[in-house]
Amino acid sequence: MSFLLAALGLAGGLIALALLIDPYDTGRSPLPLKEGISPQGPRTAAASRGRDPHFRGAIFGNSHIQLVSPDELKAKTGIPFVSLIAPATGPRETLVLLDWFLRHRREPAEALVIGVDTRWCTPDPAMPGDKPFPDWLFSASPLAYLGGLMRFDVLEEMPRRLGYLFARRPERARPDGYWDYEANYELQGFHADPVRRARLQEPIDISGGNASGPFPAAEKLSALLARLAPEVPVILLRPPNFISAQPVPGSPGAQADAACRDAFARLAASRPRTALVDWRVDRPENREPDNYFDHTHYRQAIARRVESDIAAEIVKIRR
Repeated sequence: MSFLLAALGLAGGLIALALLIDPYDTGRSPLPLKEGISPQGPRTAAASRGRDPHFRGAIFGNSHIQLVSPDELKAKTGIPFVSLIAPATGPRETLVLLDWFLRHRREPAEALVIGVDTRWCTPDPAMPGDKPFPDWLFSASPLAYLGGLMRFDVLEEMPRRLGYLFARRPERARPDGYWDYEANYELQGFHADPVRRARLQEPIDISGGNASGPFPAAEKLSALLARLAPEVPVILLRPPNFISAQPVPGSPGAQADAACRDAFARLAASRPRTALVDWRVDRPENREPDNYFDHTHYRQAIARRVESDIAAEIVKIRR
């Protein structure tokens, strides 16, 4: 019995300490803590970045929109952007992060950019993800958050958090969340690899096969955007894909792709100041192998053009 009581007391103490030091800077601690977080993955770092009042615009999605730069969008629109992307996620996780961002705005957002890749075409209303995601961290329920603190990875993060809070000049994670994966690909030799280039030419079908609907991700996104003031610009981006990952005209994949595109085009048409920017199309940039590392991950040359298209829509909408 004494061992059990001691264990419960230790667990309670650790949870209390975690609540106070707020390992991921969620703003839930009663103490005034240092801004920001130490370097860590974007899934947990989004809790801090998403509530930073400095940012008035946000980018959402996965690695297919990761190279869209907050700095470039700010330069072109005047809006300070934060990137709240999380690699290997889908619509369900994106909606969680979008909800977190909107709940923590002291003033209305000035623009939202949302990547809607083919994962958003699923007919499954559960919109399951492939990788674990810390839903508890972004929950509006205090009990869910407290329950989430009872995790081994939180225990591992606590010493790093204490080091960050008490260091005079700690290393801080980049506040705007931008993460350029191109350098990592280059270090691994992806660009010059002839096998990669040959594989890139092989056709793949990533349309999702949903030609008849429903499209629950579009419906849930529409419901969440209804919380926004109608004057807030929203850009839906269909991210670039290499030509061999785009459906053959007239094929079942093309029918599924068109049905999904139409679902998000209807969403854009149904809401004021909303635009669909579609880069999943046959255009010269998407036929150049040097612009891609694989079928769905493009390089900076395309990212700059995508940013220009997004910014142009935002500027046009705000006139």
